[in-house]
Amino acid sequence: MNYTISQIATILRLPMPAFPQNEINTLLTDSRSLTVAEGTLFFALRSSNNDGHRYLQNLYDRGVRNFVIEYVPASMQAISDANFLVVDNATIALQTIARFHRMQFTAIPVIGITGSQGKTTVKEWLYQLLNADYRINRSPRSYNSQIGVPLSVWEMNEDTQLAIFEAGISRQQEMAVLQSIIRPNLGIITNVGDEHHEGFPSRKAKCEEKATLLRECDCIIYNGDDQLIVDVIENTSTTVKEIAWSTHDSDRPLYISSIDRHADHTTITYNYLQFEGSFSIPFTADSHIENALHCLAVMLYLGIHASVIAERMERLTPVGTRLNVMEGVNNCSLIHDAYTCDLHSLSPALDFMNRRANAAQSRVVILSDMTHESLNPSVLYRQVAQMLEQQHIDQVIGIGPEISQYSRYFDGSALFYDSTNEFLAQMSPSDFDNSLILIKGASHFEFSRIIETLEARQHETVLEVNLDSLVHNFNSFKARLKPETGVVCMLKASGYGAGSYQLAKTLQTHGAAYIAVAVLDEGVELRKAGITMPIMVLNPKVVNYKAMFAYRLEPEIYSFDILEQIIRQGEKYGITQYPVHIKLDTGMHRLGFLENDLPLLCERLKNQNVIKPETVFSHLATADCLDMDDYTIGQLETFDRCCDRLQHDFTHHIKRHILNSAGITRFPDHQCDMVRLGIGLYGIPVLPSPLQDGLRPVSSLHSVIISIKEWDSDATIGYSRKGRLSRRSRIATIPIGYADGLNRHLGNGKAYMFAGGKRCPIVGNICMDACMIDVTDTQCKVGDRVEIFGDNIPVTELSDALGTIPYEVLTSISTRVKRIYYRE
Repeated sequence: MNYTISQIATILRLPMPAFPQNEINTLLTDSRSLTVAEGTLFFALRSSNNDGHRYLQNLYDRGVRNFVIEYVPASMQAISDANFLVVDNATIALQTIARFHRMQFTAIPVIGITGSQGKTTVKEWLYQLLNADYRINRSPRSYNSQIGVPLSVWEMNEDTQLAIFEAGISRQQEMAVLQSIIRPNLGIITNVGDEHHEGFPSRKAKCEEKATLLRECDCIIYNGDDQLIVDVIENTSTTVKEIAWSTHDSDRPLYISSIDRHADHTTITYNYLQFEGSFSIPFTADSHIENALHCLAVMLYLGIHASVIAERMERLTPVGTRLNVMEGVNNCSLIHDAYTCDLHSLSPALDFMNRRANAAQSRVVILSDMTHESLNPSVLYRQVAQMLEQQHIDQVIGIGPEISQYSRYFDGSALFYDSTNEFLAQMSPSDFDNSLILIKGASHFEFSRIIETLEARQHETVLEVNLDSLVHNFNSFKARLKPETGVVCMLKASGYGAGSYQLAKTLQTHGAAYIAVAVLDEGVELRKAGITMPIMVLNPKVVNYKAMFAYRLEPEIYSFDILEQIIRQGEKYGITQYPVHIKLDTGMHRLGFLENDLPLLCERLKNQNVIKPETVFSHLATADCLDMDDYTIGQLETFDRCCDRLQHDFTHHIKRHILNSAGITRFPDHQCDMVRLGIGLYGIPVLPSPLQDGLRPVSSLHSVIISIKEWDSDATIGYSRKGRLSRRSRIATIPIGYADGLNRHLGNGKAYMFAGGKRCPIVGNICMDACMIDVTDTQCKVGDRVEIFGDNIPVTELSDALGTIPYEVLTSISTRVKRIYYRE
């Protein structure tokens, strides 16, 4: 269902636009996601760290002619062949349009899902279970925010027979807006945990806010064994019907009489309205069982026969919500999307791919047969081919008999194979070079085998880097600042051990003002990989000045020697007005100009034209020492005096920055023009609770159990027989040692790993490539995952055991350990 721009203006109660007949079929909120300019309406959203109005000119140049804006930038005021709908708030305008659009489909049943965990899985399982009966529209991936929900609802059309939307919130007063857009007939609240708890005074308050989505539903589905949810529903609901399932209370509408777990499946028996039924699911985890019970309740409410429920439940497949990014062979990068393989999920995956692309790499998509949804195969694969062409994919590889059958719709360079076995038999890693490869396939095609073939490292030990947590931490600190304050993100030591490129790409996307690296080579590599944002080099002892200038890497200057070297080299290469960063020593007593150096420094800077002081900065020595605030205040006062003295001799504004992660939290009045975000960006608090509560760890280190043996008491484990057992024990061997960055001083019970749901002590000396842990009190088996640090073993616990700081633990992780970057 398309609208003309004049209809959009009417919905927003705005004057008639200049070109009223322009048709709108796509709502766009991110300029990087543009595929086809014609029919696109761009919303210039503003947030604490970005402003969509910055991208209007770029979009206009690419052909977009319809915009919802809050003001007309000076550069756009002379444009006469575009529609500009000027509103007070572009986000509210987007929500208003989606709300109007939803009301055009009042006869269509709409399912709204909220909760702390399981929303996406329940949504996708409902699609798997019901797509044979309905033509379904559903939220792409986890589009459940104040922006994601309107974009999801916009996808409803005349063919829609059932819609399923997620609704997620992070603070109070948000759900009422989403409820007014989704207006669900059937509501599900999956659970209410501690996730995103920082925006609410209590778990009860969060539950009440989530329940706002359900207030006008005809039916509500929830766990009748969760007393908090029960109490909130009873106090707020005026619903006609409730289906509260329970494993304890046989008086509930849906009573789960038995749950029988087996090795690879679970059988569930239930009673609903005096009818007994049963089904099996190919999962055994508690979370999967809970999600399946929510789906069961929906199917019963919709009148699906018990035999059909049983047959479809048995075929449920996992929902992988993560997009993993990892290093591939031959300078390739791999993106593995284990989400559902359908047209609906392909566009977000391609969008993610394009955001990580750089000009030096070709773009390759490996795709399996796809779920048909409501389309016949011919229409489906024609649309897939068009989408891949619009996204400028260089090479398409289709795997499966069906996509091969419709190969005629794809570019002539596309390759097709009937099976994964055939692909692996005919292609090898040497066929891929310097490419960004999206690998997306249905679960039964076992594309994990392709990943194993194309991965550069096969080490069982993995450092997982959560890019969502990186963004969360960035925004958490950004929220403490004035909107105009820039953030310099520290990516020294290869992003504190996490790897700098993927982090830089993410931070560039989310509006960081600068990234800072330690040495020139780190900056050069980021430039070669396609990072375009300003890069500050904090150790400017440069040998290759030509590379520094060529790659636009901005050095810090902390001494007259460095100053003179850069001026001489700049004159040699004809450089003028090159941005540099003046470092002051206000009390760290490490590097930097002293206050009494400033007259000579200013005089030298004024009498040359090679470099220009872009910023002036200093380091706080004691911002995280609550008992040394007098010293910190002294540094801040010295910094202000020095900055004023430097600024006095220049007409352009020299930006100032002195606050680090601790300083941002404790001394926000001194945020100046920019701040530098280091260890806090990686989710490591440097201040006592509650000053930096709510940060999320970015890096987590995992391995697997490769062997388990039982030993009698008094047996010894490892080198020098240091690990002596006091009881009969099960000892697991883990393939991580000091060559991987696991410090030897953590052995012999000094630290723990997390396996089988429990903390397991390290036994004996840590070896070069392996260590041993005691798993006697667990049900662990070979192949089980082990956490070295992460959610259950904070990295600070390891640093405390070593008598050091988290920085050292993070940066010690060996380069031979595989890095996997992911976003949900």
